[in-house]
Amino acid sequence: MFPKPRPELFPNTFEYESLPMVKPTGFREYDARWLFEKEINLMGMQALGMGIGTLIHERGVRPDIAVGHDFRGYSSSIKMAVVNGLLAAGVNVHDIGLALSPMAYFAQFALDVPAVAMITASHNDNGWTGVKMGIDRPLTFGPDEMGRLREIVLDAAYDLKGGGSYRFVDGFPDIYFKDLTDRPKLKRPIKVVAACGNGTAGAFAPKILEAVGAEVIPLDTELDHTFPRYNPNPEDMQMLHALRDKVLETGADVGLGFDGDGDRCGVVDNEGEEIFADKVGVMLARDISALHPNCQFVVDVKSTGLFNTDPVLRANGARTDYYKTGHSYIKRRVTDLDAIVGFEKSGHYFFNKPIGRGYDDGLVSAIAILDMLDRNPGKSMADLRRDLPKTWGSPTMSPKCADEIKYDVVERVVSKFHEMKDRGETIAGHEITDLITVNGVRVVSSDGTWGLVRASSNKPELVVVVESPVSEERLHEMFKAVDGILRENPEVGEYNQTL
Repeated sequence: MFPKPRPELFPNTFEYESLPMVKPTGFREYDARWLFEKEINLMGMQALGMGIGTLIHERGVRPDIAVGHDFRGYSSSIKMAVVNGLLAAGVNVHDIGLALSPMAYFAQFALDVPAVAMITASHNDNGWTGVKMGIDRPLTFGPDEMGRLREIVLDAAYDLKGGGSYRFVDGFPDIYFKDLTDRPKLKRPIKVVAACGNGTAGAFAPKILEAVGAEVIPLDTELDHTFPRYNPNPEDMQMLHALRDKVLETGADVGLGFDGDGDRCGVVDNEGEEIFADKVGVMLARDISALHPNCQFVVDVKSTGLFNTDPVLRANGARTDYYKTGHSYIKRRVTDLDAIVGFEKSGHYFFNKPIGRGYDDGLVSAIAILDMLDRNPGKSMADLRRDLPKTWGSPTMSPKCADEIKYDVVERVVSKFHEMKDRGETIAGHEITDLITVNGVRVVSSDGTWGLVRASSNKPELVVVVESPVSEERLHEMFKAVDGILRENPEVGEYNQTL
């Protein structure tokens, strides 16, 4: 019988090498994230594989799974530990090797496999590991599946049938490459800076963008799992600034930045302006709704209010649903509403038919941006940005807050805003007109300026975003007011970045 996991063990001890360690907080809302060797060990990852296999059988899903791993020094060994657990649970493993997360999602379709487990820490710093998984394509696990998986693993309630099989799918990157590039080329040459932060996307993005007809200028595309310049995260201003500098240096038409596992894409325009992903989403929504009038979009609660107020989207009959932040939530909502695209401020875009298959792929997003430029030959990326109504927005800002307490802190903040609204108090000198609590709290003031506080789904942090359609001054006033309420909670630490 496989041992029951321990929440904490110490490296370089007999117990650490003999028992599984799995910190319970690693089971997050829609995927799993741990600090490798500090919160989970290899036996713990094997236990996770057994748990995934047990859940597959419990849900009556055909026991076949696609697995892949990102380019971190430890990801391959972690993947094989998960594979061992899957085999013990009687699951047939189809290993696509080094891959982007969207390649693993694509493998579910290309190989006709129902389940997926992608070993990646996405944009998290080195030292982190995790798994993005699903058993119902194109969806990934939500809270129900993650909660049940947590129970199985922590209780060691495995169904170890044995008899699983393993095969390595040779040449799978070529299948993915063909799927994205077997299409008409761009009608005009578009010069693109492709920034990959030395992450996994560097092995794939430049070749794919060149194959669709772009002139590609590579930036930090050499694979290096130490991430020597910056973390591959297109929400990180350090990455965006490096992308901006290269665009201005080379006179590129657009800069595209990809995260560590290639499911997100950040954008810098030809004038070096860093366009937050929700604003790029509005630009894409304009383009797509012109081709598909009266279409449905889904966006997360961190996103700009322009999806509801933009006159072009209104004229095209577009409808937008604001929903919970998180790739699993938005993906599921896109499927449920049969939306044509779902957009997240983080840069996850979920293109549904006829553009995509419903999952998030940074390269599909990049190609959609190039197609938008191709369909507007008289306009630059900066022109398309300027066509949008002006708003002032913040980057995603994340103050530290321990996993064990962050949801309690958010509940306190939600209660505080409810009390303020009930008492007729103002926020940053303006009436509180709305509180959107589908995911944390988005407090909206009478002039349309808003601030969001929610718990991060994959790190020991909170998430803060603010936007104003009025002025930069109002943006700063709202941030100061929201931060002031956060500072009433001593568990909230320093920000990763601020205004």
